[in-house]
Amino acid sequence: MRMTEGHTISQVRLGTTGPMVGVQGLGAMGMSEFYGDTDEAAARDTLDAALEAGVNLIDTADIYGRGANEEFLAPFVAAHRDEITLATKFAVVRSDDPRYRGIRNDPAYIKSAVEDSLRRLGVDVIDLYYMHRRDPAVQLAESVGAMAELVREGKVKHLGLSEVTGQELREAHAVHPIAALQSEWSLFSRDVEESAVPAAAELGVALVPYSPLGRGFLTGAFTDAAKELTEGDFRRTQPRFSGDNARRNAALLEPVRTIAAAHGVTAAQVALAWVHQRAAVHGLPVVPIPGTRKRGRLLENTAATHLTLTSAELALLDPIASQVTGSRYSDMSHTSAAREE
Repeated sequence: MRMTEGHTISQVRLGTTGPMVGVQGLGAMGMSEFYGDTDEAAARDTLDAALEAGVNLIDTADIYGRGANEEFLAPFVAAHRDEITLATKFAVVRSDDPRYRGIRNDPAYIKSAVEDSLRRLGVDVIDLYYMHRRDPAVQLAESVGAMAELVREGKVKHLGLSEVTGQELREAHAVHPIAALQSEWSLFSRDVEESAVPAAAELGVALVPYSPLGRGFLTGAFTDAAKELTEGDFRRTQPRFSGDNARRNAALLEPVRTIAAAHGVTAAQVALAWVHQRAAVHGLPVVPIPGTRKRGRLLENTAATHLTLTSAELALLDPIASQVTGSRYSDMSHTSAAREE
């Protein structure tokens, strides 16, 4: 029986003192931009399906749609405020140039950014507030100190970081408890295991993997971004998803398809089950946030939390990441990998 009907998922705590959330969350980024055309009605139906399935960690950021994603979520948040854990992020700055991405971690910017997010989301407090990217030019203690002040002011409940190294996570946690670390983690991307995962396990910080489905590539939704995806789709800029890299990387997915067929499940469910079981190996809580705009995909993803892969299957999947060609981003300078020693 194919695991596509969806199941109510179990819960896990974010950090040692953070909120209880479903073991899978929902990334809302694609509901506004980056992944081609959007369908607002379908997206709202997906949000309802998420809550019904026990998916209550809803993830957004001020960069998504340049604030439009937060505004899109506001009516859903208002209707279900006590049922969801709302996460958003600051740090990435955009301009009229669609290619520009700046990073700001200074206290003055943090104070301004949180007020803008509170207004767009229509809330008095943000449950989980992330530093989206790290600016090494600003002392980490200064940035986290400013975030901690937001907690004291009652504007934020819990703090998170994204794309930081293990050393940076320890430094931040010493200033104020960090509930969650959000970084890319999937069969295709395991940089986070170098230092951040061990540090998170040591500190009791939850991992919130973004792109656990390799931005759709692991599901077989596309095989060459440049040829198959529309203009403006963010994935067309990622080196591993086009040309020779895409052809080589698509061939690596054969074990995923074989295992999926053996279980009567989808490739996406195998990829998500791998993330959950890999986290268990490291002894830390994990809440992947696959993004989708479709109810059916949401239910498919949640069903994956009930799939268990055998040790032999995990061994077949283990080498994949080391064989991937092409980087995660065309510019890796703002990722934790760029700062690993």
